[in-house]
Amino acid sequence: MTRRIRVWLAPICAALLIVAGWYNARLPSVAQAENERLASRFAFQQQPLNGTASPRDIRTVAPAYKGIDHWISSVGAAVALADIDGSGRADEVCLVDPRDDSVMLRPVPGTGSRLPATSLAPHGLPYDRTMAPMGCVPGDFNEDGRMDVLVYYWGRSPVLFLRTPAALGKNEAFAPQELMRPYQVWNTNAVSLADLDGDGHTDIVVGNYFPDRARVLDPTARQSELQMQGSMSAGINGGVNRVLRFRSAEGGSRPSAVYGEERRLFSEEVAKGWTLAIGAQDLNGDGLPELYFANDFGPDRLLANESRPGKLKLRLLKGVRHLTTPKSMQLGRDSFKGMGVGFTDINVDGVPDIVVSNITQEYGLLESNFAWVSTRKKVVGTDGRAYYDDHSERLGLSRSGWGWDIKAGDFAGEGRDQIVQATGFVEGKDNRWAQLQELAMSNDEVLAHPRLWPNVQKKDDISGDNPNRFFVRGSDGRYHDVAGRLGVADRQASRGIALADVDHDGRLDFAVANQWGQSHFYRNVRSAQRPYLGLRLLSPPGCGTRQGGSAATPPAGSAGVPAIGAQVVLDSGAKGQRTGQVYPANGHAGVSSPELLFALDGTAAPVPVTITWRDSCGTRHTGKVQATPGWHSMLLGPDGSIREMAS
Repeated sequence: MTRRIRVWLAPICAALLIVAGWYNARLPSVAQAENERLASRFAFQQQPLNGTASPRDIRTVAPAYKGIDHWISSVGAAVALADIDGSGRADEVCLVDPRDDSVMLRPVPGTGSRLPATSLAPHGLPYDRTMAPMGCVPGDFNEDGRMDVLVYYWGRSPVLFLRTPAALGKNEAFAPQELMRPYQVWNTNAVSLADLDGDGHTDIVVGNYFPDRARVLDPTARQSELQMQGSMSAGINGGVNRVLRFRSAEGGSRPSAVYGEERRLFSEEVAKGWTLAIGAQDLNGDGLPELYFANDFGPDRLLANESRPGKLKLRLLKGVRHLTTPKSMQLGRDSFKGMGVGFTDINVDGVPDIVVSNITQEYGLLESNFAWVSTRKKVVGTDGRAYYDDHSERLGLSRSGWGWDIKAGDFAGEGRDQIVQATGFVEGKDNRWAQLQELAMSNDEVLAHPRLWPNVQKKDDISGDNPNRFFVRGSDGRYHDVAGRLGVADRQASRGIALADVDHDGRLDFAVANQWGQSHFYRNVRSAQRPYLGLRLLSPPGCGTRQGGSAATPPAGSAGVPAIGAQVVLDSGAKGQRTGQVYPANGHAGVSSPELLFALDGTAAPVPVTITWRDSCGTRHTGKVQATPGWHSMLLGPDGSIREMAS
């Protein structure tokens, strides 16, 4: 009898361990009634941003990539929401459509036909079939008070489309100009805007993917630069990430802007990651934004900003590893596939938290998304530590599919952010996850050679039908995906997300750019009208008059330009989240409006607001205003004044 028990003891123990492991690893279930309750606070109306026709659904690539041309064709869709025409509302959309490699600027659906669709093509500059647009970033790049657009590409360095006095819709309304002179062969997948050194001028942060000089889309190219990642978990052979600082500019009918590259700013491990997303946010309240690089095939990088005017200095940070923290759950040491980054305040402590998209495909590569939650007020340590812990699993945010852009915003108007995420890789008929898993287990020495990769071509599918996610926090403290109930779980492969209250009704809307398919705008049509405060923070062009004088006057037809980096605190009257920062160009392929929207606690009385900003001369100011519920446009003067503008 004892022998018989001994024979069965090991199998029984193994079975019990398997069952216990399964029980502890499964996601907590949520009652259908709870999901319905969460979803009932939202309603969206889907509207198309472009047509359904597909001139093509795959790119022509260099011979080295022919066997994986579907993989190479997986990016390019992008979207931005901004106020281009100076109406006071972010009701223009810039859409990059890889089906015809167009970059189109037009009114958001349902906002009128006040201007014709405008194509942003780099006429007069070197541009051919080996180049393709990857994203568009609105901003005032020549500081003349008019909104311009930066377009970034594979196959060349970005182009600035600078506004002229000509009316929108005319061919001469935008003057294309090289950002780098002469242009260089880059393969860019992310651009962010921030005043990194505090000199009062917005700098351009560029995240490149494939190595510099690699002509990825040239069918005649045969180069050593045509390679893939050098490691599945520590790839640092990608394109060089750069910071371009503002140098000089001119406005008028022949506008220009000069930016210079800040050389030797990054170490090789930071400069040559395979970057897919960039985030800028002031994490320690010193007025200088930190940078987060979300990297494919290697660790993400968080950089503390210790710059001063004219002198950039960024210091690499790493998170704290506790006894039970896996290495890849320590900030700065992960081996995941970072594809998107956004900021929110999960624990409502006034310190920005960070959410990151990775690959989390069940029965595929099940990594984990990140929800880096602050563990103290001073999260940027002098000891090289970033005091953030990953809480994605306990928050219900760890698993979603093949993630891309990720954005956080309050769509319910209740003072708590929801999280929207674009998902999906390449659509086809034949599931190739088995081959990809085999690649993931191969030797790193093999990985850099594209000819040794398994074929990923037009008919092949890898996470091609993942639904987009709309995470709402429940009473249990976890986030639950209700995208399917809201009609926003588009199962096309999606890339960029942009947020804006396009009609200034206090309801946050969003747009999603889809790869090789129709893209959509989602108008927020929830029935509940809740009290809110919307702030459109503007800066006049130039330094203007300093202390004791008046603020500079914007040019005719302009109310000023977005005050990038401005920070707001609602001293009282807020419902839930009460802080915000103006950094619209965060993430992958999606640029939100440079506006802030807060939920109020129900009072009709004016709300005390503290605004901190840096003027165009680099001087930092803090001012206080009383703002009634609704939308307000505030001109932040170089003399420290805050003046309300007509909205």
